[in-house]
Amino acid sequence: GQTVVDVAEVVRQAHAVGALVLVDGAQAAPHARIDVQAIGADFYTFSGHKVYGPMGIGVLWGRTELLDAMPPYQGGGDMIETVTYESATWNSLPHKFEAGTPNVPGVLGLAAALDWVEGIGLDAISEHEADLLSYATEKVSALPGARIVGTAPQKAGALSFVFDQAHPYDVGTLLDQMGVAVRTGHHCAHPLMRRMGVEGTIRASLAAYTTRDEIDVLTQSLERALRMVG
Repeated sequence: GQTVVDVAEVVRQAHAVGALVLVDGAQAAPHARIDVQAIGADFYTFSGHKVYGPMGIGVLWGRTELLDAMPPYQGGGDMIETVTYESATWNSLPHKFEAGTPNVPGVLGLAAALDWVEGIGLDAISEHEADLLSYATEKVSALPGARIVGTAPQKAGALSFVFDQAHPYDVGTLLDQMGVAVRTGHHCAHPLMRRMGVEGTIRASLAAYTTRDEIDVLTQSLERALRMVG
């Protein structure tokens, strides 16, 4: 599951020892309203496709004084102010970090996606996903040999689980053949999986467009898959 971390407290403790904090908000952006000032982060980033937009584009917010102090990481059109044989000066923010031809279709697609999310309302999306998470937890927990991995009180819209009698990869492969899309494996968290003593988990992700009927299909497909491997 996706445990909701108190990021503001993490930032406070990091700043207390002189560290800067970059928050990867890719998992938070589609589920909750983000206030970078309240969090206190130095940088905050999220990807476009996690908020129902195009791949290959995202957002990076940073404190002005830090971005001003940083050199550009890429050269190209619009990021430079003056050039001589001896030196160069950089354009103002944000142009200093926007070298070359911008990803125009990506920008327009991301803007449309954010307008769509705002139109539904993040509070409504969060409420919908909380209902689905509760329903899915109840349904999957009732399956034979099922164990939910990640039971924090505060969770975002994802359910991770394992079965005593079946490997996650086998279950995921069978679900795929039934037209049900889940993720299986380490989920880029090998140390955490080792700490939990599991080879991997099955993860069902919930979103604004997911329905209870789809949870029922997931449960029925899991029952069928377990019979096939058991």
